[in-house]
Amino acid sequence: MRNAHTVTQIRDAEKALLAALPPGALMQRAVYGLVAHVARRLGRVYGARIVVLAGGGDNGGDALWAGARLAARGARVDAIAPGRTHPEGTAALLAAGGRLHGPAPALDDETLRGLFGQAELVLDGLLGIGGRGGLRADHARLVALAPPERTVAVDIPSGVDADTGAVTGAAVRASATVTFGTHKRGLWLTPGAAHTGPVELVDIGLELPEPDLRALDDADVAAMIPVPGPESSKYRRGVLGLVAGSDAYPGAAVLAVGGALRGGAGYLRVVTEGHVVTGTPGAATPGGGSGTGVASRAGDFVRRAHPEAVVTAIRAGDRAAMLAAGRVQAWAIGPGLDPGPAVRELVAGLLGTDLPVVVDAGALDPLAELLAADPAALRARDAPVLITPHEGEFGRFTATALGWDPDRTTADLAADRLAAVRRAAAATGAVILLKGTRTLIVDPAGAAWVNTNGSGWLGTAGTGDVLTGLIGSLLAAGLPAAGAGAVGAHLHGRAAERAAVPLAAGDLPDLLPRVVTDLLAAPGRGRPGGGHGG
Repeated sequence: MRNAHTVTQIRDAEKALLAALPPGALMQRAVYGLVAHVARRLGRVYGARIVVLAGGGDNGGDALWAGARLAARGARVDAIAPGRTHPEGTAALLAAGGRLHGPAPALDDETLRGLFGQAELVLDGLLGIGGRGGLRADHARLVALAPPERTVAVDIPSGVDADTGAVTGAAVRASATVTFGTHKRGLWLTPGAAHTGPVELVDIGLELPEPDLRALDDADVAAMIPVPGPESSKYRRGVLGLVAGSDAYPGAAVLAVGGALRGGAGYLRVVTEGHVVTGTPGAATPGGGSGTGVASRAGDFVRRAHPEAVVTAIRAGDRAAMLAAGRVQAWAIGPGLDPGPAVRELVAGLLGTDLPVVVDAGALDPLAELLAADPAALRARDAPVLITPHEGEFGRFTATALGWDPDRTTADLAADRLAAVRRAAAATGAVILLKGTRTLIVDPAGAAWVNTNGSGWLGTAGTGDVLTGLIGSLLAAGLPAAGAGAVGAHLHGRAAERAAVPLAAGDLPDLLPRVVTDLLAAPGRGRPGGGHGG
C-alpha cells in the first residue's frame, strides 16, 4: 500500500531526522535517488545535455546538487535561476563544471528556447512542497518554455499545491516526478495529479505517522479479493440484492448485473421496476392480485443477458415487494431508476434494514431528500451506506442533503477535493466514493483512499453502473464499505486499462475476470481453492 502525508507531517519527520544526521546528509539521500532516476531514463550520462530550473529553496538545492553529480559524470548541465539560488548546491554545480544562467529576467526568450531546445532532460526544482498559490511571473515564464515531455519534477511539479493538488494559474507539466520520503497528497489529487506523470518514490529514511491518504496496489487488492474456499457455497459467499433498471432504462440494470456477477458474491437477486399487467398469473409478485402481475423490460433484458441472476419485478415504489425478494447480505440501488417519490420509498425501505447499502445514480437524489428530512438517518444505522456520485451528483446531493451552495462546492472541490469530501462524509454519515480521474473513497471518520489507475475512456455512459454492481457484490461478499469501494474502483480501473478503445461500458464485465485472475495468480497469492456448487 502506498501512503501520502501532509506537508506538516513531512516537515515534522524531516526535522527529527535532520537533528540526527550530519548537515546536508538528508539532501544527499534525495539527490542520490534523483540522479539514479536521470541515469536510468537517459541510459547514459556522459555527453547528455541537462537543464536545471533552480529555485532558492531546498528543492532548488536538490536539483542543483543532482546537476553537480551529473556534471561530474560528464553531462553538460545548465542551471537557470529566476532569482537567488541554494548556496551549497550552486557552489557544487559550478565546481563540477556546470553553468549558471540568471537571474531569469536577464535572459531573453531566444536564449532560453535555445537551452530548452538542446536539453535532453529538464529538472524542475523551482518550488518544493512549501509552494502555495500561483507562480510568480518569472517562474511562470520558465514553466511555459520547459518541454513537458522532457521535464522531470523534483519532489512535486512547481505550481501544484503539495497538500491539496490545487493548481492556480501556470504549473509545470512533467513527464515524471521523483518524490522523496513519502507521497505528497497533491501528487494524487486532481487537478495536480494531471501534472505529475509517473511518480517514483525515493526512500530517505523518514519516520512518518499514520498516512493522511492511502492508495491500494495490485498486491493489496489481491489480498482483499474474496476467494472461496473448499467449504464455500453460493450462500456462504454472500448474496447481493440489486435494485436497478426500469422500463425507461433497462440497459443500466444489465450493466450493473454484469459488474455484480464479477465481484465475489455467490448469489444475485435483482429487483427491477416494471408495470402492472393483467392475465399473466405467472408474473404475479407480492402485492399483486389474482390474475395480475408486474412485467419489466429491464427484467427481461437481465434474464437474456445474465441467466445467473434471479429477477423479481416490482411496481414502482413497492418496498414490501422489494424486501420480499429474498434474504441478502447487502443491497445496491440506483442504476436505471428514475428519481422521484417511488424511488425515495425504496431507499427508505433499505435504510430501515440492518444491512449495508450502496446508493448510486437515480437513488442519490431521493437519499438526499431523506437526509434533509432526517440528518441523522445514516448515523443512526449500524450498517454503512456508501454513495457513489460523480462530481455533478455530489454537488446536487450536498445541496439537498446539507444545504451547500453548488457553486461554492464546485470551487471547494477544485481548491481541496479531499477536504470537501471529508466534510460531506462527516456531515452525512455516508462513506463517499467520488468518481473522477482520481476516484476518492472517504469514510465518515475521515480515513481516505484514492484510486490511481484507470483510463480517461471510463468517462462514458454506463461505466458507473458496472462499478455499482461490482462494489455491491464485494460488500455482500464481506468487505467493509470503504474497502469494497477502494477494491472495486481499482478492479474497474484495471479493466479499463485493458479495454480496446473507444471503451464502452459493456466491455468491462468481460474484462474483470481476467483482471482478477491475473491478480490472484501473482506470486504469493496462489490460485483459489476448490469448492462445491450450489
